[in-house]
Amino acid sequence: MPELRKDPVIGRWVIIATERSKRPDDFVSLDEKPLKTKLCPFCPGNEDKTPPEIMAYRKPGTLPDQPGWSLRVVSNKFPALRIEGKLNRQGQGMFDKMNGIGAHEVIIETPDHERTLADLEQKQIEDILWAYRDRILDLKKDPRFKYVLIFKNQGRAAGASLIHSHSQLIATPIVPKRVMEELAGASEYYEYKERCVFCDIVAQELRDRIRIIGENEDFVAIAPFASRFPFEMWIIPKIHEAHFEEAHKHEYSQLAAIMKEILGRLKKTLKGPPYNYIVHTAPFKDDYSQEYHWHIEIMPKLTQVAGFEWGTGFYINPMPPEQAVKYLLEEPGSSGQEA
Repeated sequence: MPELRKDPVIGRWVIIATERSKRPDDFVSLDEKPLKTKLCPFCPGNEDKTPPEIMAYRKPGTLPDQPGWSLRVVSNKFPALRIEGKLNRQGQGMFDKMNGIGAHEVIIETPDHERTLADLEQKQIEDILWAYRDRILDLKKDPRFKYVLIFKNQGRAAGASLIHSHSQLIATPIVPKRVMEELAGASEYYEYKERCVFCDIVAQELRDRIRIIGENEDFVAIAPFASRFPFEMWIIPKIHEAHFEEAHKHEYSQLAAIMKEILGRLKKTLKGPPYNYIVHTAPFKDDYSQEYHWHIEIMPKLTQVAGFEWGTGFYINPMPPEQAVKYLLEEPGSSGQEA
């Protein structure tokens, strides 16, 4: 019989359609056509095809916007928001608007056109995480911005327009609605129990050990109890922290290790599916240090959101998270290296 499961953070209900449960091979990738580019602007030698680099990790003696880099950060050529100007908030009768001020940046994760994030060495993944931190800390100084969202679209079905491995950053002058919902849920839980809801999730999952995909000294990777999507995964710090950019040095190393492990498992089990991941962190200005807990959500694109989901806000997931964990853990080669 199907189950209705409630997300303990925001109170969203999910339908776990157990009678629709499938094996990993039964999921047909939504990536029907490969991404193609005649000339990849993210490859070494094509630095003039992107806006000037904002920052880069590169070999000593090499020049900006030239080859010799291991990671580059550039402005998005087609930004959702633009950094120049003032907010100019105004009303039109009952409606509100402001200028589209923000920052939209691309983190080019590797000079290698063919390698996905799961293929990179742990140190390369750690460098990507440091780049996220460096850019958040820099944008945090701008008084116009209240939030920075870090996200990755892997594959056409997940929204990527280029195959070359990259992630993105958008700084916004408002705290996004989805973030506010999560903050409100965490605050309500804290007010009622005087504990962090994410800390309680970590404690229960470590105790039950039926939805754990990976674990190390600083992090646990789980299939969330109310998973919205097949093989959805969350990475949560074991120690309470509200801000991703305030993590300790050793945590970025441990985070890189667990990301490599679970993305490798995902790639092996589902043959490299399209996916999105999002870094959920606290806003800049308001104090959520006690009730909020940063984490990363990874969502493979294996099913489509259709009319029922849009109309109700429910999600239908044909893969119980407990079963997803079994499939992920039974696969050989759990180091994340591709066979």
